[in-house]
Amino acid sequence: MSESQGESQGMPDWEKRFRAARVSLPSWAEDAPERSLFISNATGTFELYTWDRTGGEQRQVTDRPNGTTDGTLTPDGKWIWWFSDTDGDEFGVWMRQPFGGGEDEPVADLPASYPAGLALGRDGTAVIGRSTDEDGTTLHVVRPGEAGSREIYRHRESAGVGDLSHDGTLLVIEHTEHGDAMHSALRVVRTADGTTVAELDDSEGGTKELGLSVLGFAPVSGDQRLLVGHQRNGRWEPMIWDPVSGTTSEPALDLPGDVEAEWYPDASALLVSHSRHARDELWRYEIATGALTRIETPAGSVLSATARPDGTVEFLWSSAARPPRVLSTTGEVVMDPPGMKAPASVAVEDAWVEGPGGTVHALVQKPEGEGPFPTVFEVHGGPTHHDTDAFAAQPAAWVDHGFAVVRVNYRGSTGYGREWTDALKHRVGLIELEDIDAVREWAVGSGLADPERLVLAGGSWGGYLTLLGLGTQPEAWALGLAAVPVADYVTAYHDEMEALKSMDRTLLGGTPEEVPERFEASSPLTYVDKVRAPVYISAGVNDPRCPIRQVENYVDRLKERGHPHEVYRYDAGHGSLVVEERVKQVRLEIGFALRHLPGTAQGAPE
Repeated sequence: MSESQGESQGMPDWEKRFRAARVSLPSWAEDAPERSLFISNATGTFELYTWDRTGGEQRQVTDRPNGTTDGTLTPDGKWIWWFSDTDGDEFGVWMRQPFGGGEDEPVADLPASYPAGLALGRDGTAVIGRSTDEDGTTLHVVRPGEAGSREIYRHRESAGVGDLSHDGTLLVIEHTEHGDAMHSALRVVRTADGTTVAELDDSEGGTKELGLSVLGFAPVSGDQRLLVGHQRNGRWEPMIWDPVSGTTSEPALDLPGDVEAEWYPDASALLVSHSRHARDELWRYEIATGALTRIETPAGSVLSATARPDGTVEFLWSSAARPPRVLSTTGEVVMDPPGMKAPASVAVEDAWVEGPGGTVHALVQKPEGEGPFPTVFEVHGGPTHHDTDAFAAQPAAWVDHGFAVVRVNYRGSTGYGREWTDALKHRVGLIELEDIDAVREWAVGSGLADPERLVLAGGSWGGYLTLLGLGTQPEAWALGLAAVPVADYVTAYHDEMEALKSMDRTLLGGTPEEVPERFEASSPLTYVDKVRAPVYISAGVNDPRCPIRQVENYVDRLKERGHPHEVYRYDAGHGSLVVEERVKQVRLEIGFALRHLPGTAQGAPE
């Protein structure tokens, strides 16, 4: 028996899924493709690792108590740049370390900030994006041999570094200077002096709800074309823009659903990722001929993909039933994590429910046996995100304990067209809960869910919707589990990072002082006295996104009422990268549910 097998004996499957080693899709240095960087939790904390494909050597780069996931390779593969914050607060500086190992060193003379993007050039030039409450967004050029850094962009609204051209002379910036944080415009500037080369703004200064995204400059010498994402046809699609000549071309992709793309290394083709109905597939698009060829992948979700210089494609795949695997179009497994493997779970079923704003898509997982089941409505965060047919340890843990799990891609979610995402305005929180409630009624009416044992749960924006739902739909829910939530929207706005302030102003149409009635209507604190269900809340004390003070305001009101609740505070930011901590949090949530839900097994989770 191996050591890992011995350690896992007697461990429940739900815990094994969290503890099993996982790896991200390895990224690779553009000019040294044998050198890769990936993320793994092999030590029990998510950290950065290098992989020299020539000899197969892997090396842990970072080792910090709260983990590290933000890093990249320089184009020549000689250095790893990684972001160093404090205890998960996302406020810090960029460091670098030699690929082969050595001391970490700061990369610039810039003070700590929230990150706003990074681009690394072949000549050693770097463009570093920074965001602070005092300055808004600033972008800085750092060149080898030059003392200090040089600021080339500044604006109060949110912005970020897009990409550098192959020769390093051009920089594309994603910005929201028009005040709409949900729909970015693009500006290409010269890195030498910051002067503007070209602008692309489909929002027409914020008068239209159309956004753009940077997908990358062409990766070959002498080619300054830029691949961007646009929403002109009601969904995300790729477009090739030449900022110097001003010309654009849109690939003819007859694929329903959202489409993203990246360049093949020789820029002759695009690697197309097509997402529809919470599942993904890959295609190759030939730029010269327009030929579109399907790349075979298993049914499920492709979480990330990259085209290698030899023309093969590597991708990170999973489904709700099957754990993640890093695969290649060669048919080989690219990287197999060490130790025990995550047990499989159950497949998802699709539910399509008519809601007040259109048809709502939900993903359902059921335990063995006949319903109605105690049911967890696990609400995704974002809100600009969506649940997919991908492996997730937390829903699988609930299924193991006899619960059905329903995940709702409410209005505001991505993946269902621009109108569905942009429907979330002004009545924030209340719109999403209308869709969740429609699916709840379907789940009860269909015999899936026991109406007396319904749990509303989620993290981040999902935690916000949980607290808001407990107060605005008090008769619907028997229990609430809110992780890192927005609980007091006004205080959260004043304490959160500047980029999220911009998003809130876009969603609600202004600041708490400008539209107080909207913030009041959308704040869980407004309805706290109407909450009937027991409430469990977990929060990171260093969280810059859903800061701790506004959570404490909500908890204080529960205390004043003598309302049944539990609060778990942990020393990290917006969630944890430490496996032991994640296992502890899930165990606490399941234990709370088993103690407070009628008709469920009492005591600690198995």
